[in-house]
Amino acid sequence: MELSGAHIVLECLKEQGVDTIFGYPGGAVIPLYDALYDNKEHFSHVRTSHEQGAAHAADGYARSSGKVGVCIATSGPGATNTVTGIATAYMDSIPMVVITGQVASGLLGKDSFQEVDITGITLPITKHSFCIKDIEKIPGAIREAFAIASSGRPGPVLVDITKDALMAKGPYERQEKLKEQQNDDSLDVASCIEAARLINEAQRPVIYAGGGVSYSGGADQLLYLAVKGDIPVVNTLMGLGNFPRTHPLSLGLVGMHGLPESNMAVTNSDLVIAVGSRFSDRVIGAVNAFAPKAKVIHIDIDRGEIGKNKAVEMSILGDIRGILLELAKNMFQKNRKDWHQEIDGWRHEFQSSGQRLHAKQILDCAWEKLKGDAIVTTEVGQHQMWTAQHWKFESPRTFITSGGLGTMGFGLGAAIGAQIANPHRKIVHIAGDGSFRMNCNELATVATYKLPIITLLFNNQSLGMVRQWQHLFNSGRYSETDIQDNVDYMKLVDAYGLRGRKVDNIKDFELALEEALGDGKGMVIECMLHQDESVYPIVPPGQPIQDYILE
Repeated sequence: MELSGAHIVLECLKEQGVDTIFGYPGGAVIPLYDALYDNKEHFSHVRTSHEQGAAHAADGYARSSGKVGVCIATSGPGATNTVTGIATAYMDSIPMVVITGQVASGLLGKDSFQEVDITGITLPITKHSFCIKDIEKIPGAIREAFAIASSGRPGPVLVDITKDALMAKGPYERQEKLKEQQNDDSLDVASCIEAARLINEAQRPVIYAGGGVSYSGGADQLLYLAVKGDIPVVNTLMGLGNFPRTHPLSLGLVGMHGLPESNMAVTNSDLVIAVGSRFSDRVIGAVNAFAPKAKVIHIDIDRGEIGKNKAVEMSILGDIRGILLELAKNMFQKNRKDWHQEIDGWRHEFQSSGQRLHAKQILDCAWEKLKGDAIVTTEVGQHQMWTAQHWKFESPRTFITSGGLGTMGFGLGAAIGAQIANPHRKIVHIAGDGSFRMNCNELATVATYKLPIITLLFNNQSLGMVRQWQHLFNSGRYSETDIQDNVDYMKLVDAYGLRGRKVDNIKDFELALEEALGDGKGMVIECMLHQDESVYPIVPPGQPIQDYILE
């Protein structure tokens, strides 16, 4: 059959099982949107307010569903507006295919209107990129893009297609979906047996679990191994949810804002079992002081992560699920009562500050009201760390946050994507007022598509995390971090046709949340926090993680 290049793109997306696309039309992708007009029954297209929002929405869709997220943008500024979203996905290993339009091939290299070398720009932040100038190369590029994005360590792939290639006519023959590219991940049984021996001999082991556990589908295997070995589990920011937070073996977040019991358990351990984690600087602090008495076993699918940030005694490469099962098979059933008692001695109970509304109160109340059954997205800053510390994530793909890049403005777009992917689940978007200003234009998308997203807006009238660092490390020199222009967010929310409630005490917050949950409609709940509320514990940057500040 002969089709236009634009129609071939859509047919190839159908081959991959895609039914949802996020995007924003523009000149170079008019042919693609014209073809989309003929495919309304198959594709649900979500037009965001900004191309960056489309990229974040595709990211949130992917994180919450396990599918490959797809977004479309036009050439020039449309394409460059996706760059932050692509970098966010790359840093957190999220499978996305970003399709950008490009000027006609005869105009390339001539500084033409809305021409930009988007493949060159995104080269360091994609797993792969394609620049397609000929219609016959479109099917192979689209099919390969999905295979690359979802195989091995996932990540974003860019497909840039010239306008004339989209408009040209050519043959199309449907193909079955290509299997994911296979890494050499055959199970290394000998290494698993050796690692199991080290675990059996250890007196104070700790599992350090990252986002790779969630994305590999290895949460059940992690739980089985931890319980059999009676081994406490600490989580990275990206790993929250891959081990039930209410389980007795869960110690929660580790690192710069890790809980004392987590950081001290790692510091005093004699064996660290790192699973799907990359030893980020925000986790390990001073490298030489991280788990100084411990041997380290590193389990990962990406060979490039082994030894990159932390020297290890041994590594096991491959599929996390199979490795964890083989480890557990060769491990002894253990009771590590003495180790757990030692850890209990490091626990610290954090209390809310006097009569003021505090983030912990809000998060505890919301968790109870929702019975923990929600997908939570966040922006970046204090509210993000409070959420990581206090929300009890019980299952994978329920905490969606920008970990590696730390992208303010990520959360609302991600919430949109998560809600589209999970129409029957409650989505809670948690934002600080600084981040909210970066993406509040996407409230138009929430309103247009009638998405029942609940936004908890933590308003402390400041760029809170930067202000906290200025307080702690810059002698209280608050340079450009106080937000004093008093935007009326409730009027803004109303302008978008959405509901809002402003609260300054926990009783009013509870009533507002009950209202939102009662009718199943979206709402923005503005929670007024004191400007000096800070996130504790905090480890000064570059310091050992046991040198945390509690207040």
